[in-house]
Amino acid sequence: MAAWSEILQEAREAVGFTGPVVPRNLEGIRAALRSDRLPDLDTELATLSEGSAFEAFLDHWWTQSLADRATDADAKALAIDFADLAIALRAKATGGSGTYTQAEVEDMLKGKAS
Repeated sequence: MAAWSEILQEAREAVGFTGPVVPRNLEGIRAALRSDRLPDLDTELATLSEGSAFEAFLDHWWTQSLADRATDADAKALAIDFADLAIALRAKATGGSGTYTQAEVEDMLKGKAS
């Protein structure tokens, strides 16, 4: 299984993302989100059970925190592409269900697949 750092590097290179990477943990996400988003994060967190629901929660809010740190619309789009690819690569590396090939992910990022 590829290490998270290797997955992040692969995603960076694939989409050309050069922005800062928010740690994919609750502390890092909370620190990077806009303050007006924190109540929504806390509300969702209070409803979670363990396991896959928490992984999906982290994926969603990690992506949002990267987008919140972007400096403009282009950087925000690139940050979201980077996060989407990193999440897909992590799922594939960990044997997660619904994994895609690298080509399928790239097609999705380019809007070629549904």
